[in-house]
Amino acid sequence: MDVPVAIWKSAPEPSLEPLVTIGSDGRTGDSIGSRLARLLARRGVNEPDQVRRYLEPSLDDLHDPSLLAGMDQALARLLDARARSQTVSIVGDYDVDGVSATAMLLAVFGATGLEAESILPHRMAEGYGFQTVHVERAAASGSKVIVTADCGARSIEAAKAAVDRGISVIITDHHIPGPAHDPRVIQINPQQERCGYPYKELSGAGLAFKLAGAFAEAAGRPVDPTLLLRVACLGTIADLVPLTGENRAIAALGLRALESTRSAGLKALIQVSGVRPPIDAADVGYRLGPRINAAGRMDSPEPALELLLARDPVRAKQLAETLNRWNEERQRAELDVMEKARERFLEPGAGDPRFLMAWDESWHQGVLGIAAGRLAREFHRPAVLLSVRDETAVGSGRSVRGIHLHDFLSRFEDRFLRFGGHSQAIGISIEAGRLEEVRRELVSAARDWDAELLVPSYEYEEHLAAEEVTLELVGQLARLEPFGMANRRPLFRLGPFSLATAPRAFGKNHLGLRGRAESGALVDMVAWGGGEQADLFARPFEILAHLSVDTYLGRASAEVVHARAAAPRTDTRPEAVE
Repeated sequence: MDVPVAIWKSAPEPSLEPLVTIGSDGRTGDSIGSRLARLLARRGVNEPDQVRRYLEPSLDDLHDPSLLAGMDQALARLLDARARSQTVSIVGDYDVDGVSATAMLLAVFGATGLEAESILPHRMAEGYGFQTVHVERAAASGSKVIVTADCGARSIEAAKAAVDRGISVIITDHHIPGPAHDPRVIQINPQQERCGYPYKELSGAGLAFKLAGAFAEAAGRPVDPTLLLRVACLGTIADLVPLTGENRAIAALGLRALESTRSAGLKALIQVSGVRPPIDAADVGYRLGPRINAAGRMDSPEPALELLLARDPVRAKQLAETLNRWNEERQRAELDVMEKARERFLEPGAGDPRFLMAWDESWHQGVLGIAAGRLAREFHRPAVLLSVRDETAVGSGRSVRGIHLHDFLSRFEDRFLRFGGHSQAIGISIEAGRLEEVRRELVSAARDWDAELLVPSYEYEEHLAAEEVTLELVGQLARLEPFGMANRRPLFRLGPFSLATAPRAFGKNHLGLRGRAESGALVDMVAWGGGEQADLFARPFEILAHLSVDTYLGRASAEVVHARAAAPRTDTRPEAVE
C-alpha cells in the first residue's frame, strides 16, 4: 500500500465580509489588521461581540449549568445525599478527560461536606467504562449514589444493576448515547435528544466542571471557577473536542489559570514536562496530557488522580516523576506497535484497503489508540488496532477528517462485545475468533467511501510573501489561541525558496533550514522529522507552514507542515506569478 500524495488547496474566501479593524474591546478601532480580520471571518467570527468573545473569552461566556437536562435532578439527589451523610462513588474514565473530571468532582464534593470516593477502571484488567464490577465496589463501600465522569452513556446494564440495588445513578458523559437508560437513571449529557443546552460539544471534564460548580453553589459554598478551569482545560484540550464556543472559553481561561497555579500537583507536572509560560494548547496536548494519560495506559490511573489533588510538594514531585517515567515507557511501546502494524499494512499482498485493521497478542493495550491515530494520519484512512488476550481482542480506532468512524462501525455493532466513542475515536472489543471475519466485512463496506476522503489534503489560508513572515504577524496570530480541533492553527503557503545555507540536522531526524526567496528575503524554518526529505530541499521548494517565534534566534520562524518541489516557472511575466 502506497502512502497517498497530498493535495494542496487554498481555503475558500470568507463567507462573511471581514471587518478590517476591530478593537480589542469589540468596538471599532485599529488593534487588528485586515489579515487577522480575514482569518476570523473564515471562522465565522465577524460581529463585534463575536470578536470580543473569540479574542478575549471571559467567565461571562460560560452558560448556566441549569440549562443542562438532568442537572436540577442531579443537584437535588446530591444535596439529599449530603444531608443524610451518604457516600458517593465517582466512576471515572482512565484518560485525561476522565481523570480531570473525577478530580474536580472529588475536590468539590469533599470541600462542601459530601463524602465521596473514586473508582477508576484499570485499562488492562477491566477495560473502558462504567461496568457492573464498579457497582459491586460501590455497594461494598456503602455508597448510595454513583456519579460517572466521562463514561456511562452506553452502560445500560451497569446503571440498571445499580438502581436495582437501591443505588442512585447520575451519568455525566459527552459520548454518543446508546439505547435508552432505565428511567430512574439521571443523565447529564448534551448529546441526548431532550437536552436543550446551547452548546453540545462539552468534554467530560467540561460537564464535571458544570456539575461541580453548580453543586458548590447549591450547597452554599461557591468555589472560585478558575480553580476548576485550570483542571477542566486539561480534559477539554486533550480529549480533542472542538475548541469552539464554550470549550474555547474553558480552554483559554484554564490555560491562563495554569500559568499562575498554586497547586502542588500541577506545578510538579508542569516542571517535569519542561513547560514554560506562556502555556498554550500544544503544551497540554503534547506534554502535560500525555503524562497524565500515561498512568492509565501503562498501569493504574490512580497516581494521575492523586497528582491533580496533591498538596504536598514532595509527594507531588514523586508522582510527577512516576508519570514521566511511564510516559517514556509508553513512547517505546507505541513505537513497537506502530512499526509492526506498519509492516503488515505495507507487506506485499496486503492490497490497498480503505479501512486498516490489525491485531497481535504482544501489543500493549494502553498505546493502541495513539498508534492507531498516527497510522491513520500516515496512510490517511481509519485505523483500528487490537490486542488479543485469551479469547478477546480489545482495541482502539482513530479516523480522518470526513469519515465518522462511530457511525460507520455502529452498523456492525452486533459483531462487537463492547463499542463506544465518537466521530474520530472509538473503543472496541471483539471475540478473537471473529477478528478476520469482521475485518473482511469492514474492509468491504469501506469500499463505498468516496476515494477523495482517503487523499490527504492541506488547506492553507493565505499565500505569504517571505517579507511578511515577521514577529508582528506572529503576535497577531497568537490572538487566535488556543488552537485545536475546529480552530486550527493558521496554515500558510510560502515559497518558492532555495537554500541560503546548508541544512542543520538536530534531534530525532529534524532539520533547521534557511530559505531564500526569489526577492532575496530570508526565512528561518524548522522541518520536524524532515530528515527524510533532505534531498527535496536541495532544489527549489515551497512549503506549507505554521508561523512561530524562534526563541533562540529571536526571529519569526516557519514550522514546516508539508513541503514539495517548486513547479518550474515557464513564464516570468509578473502577471504569470500566482
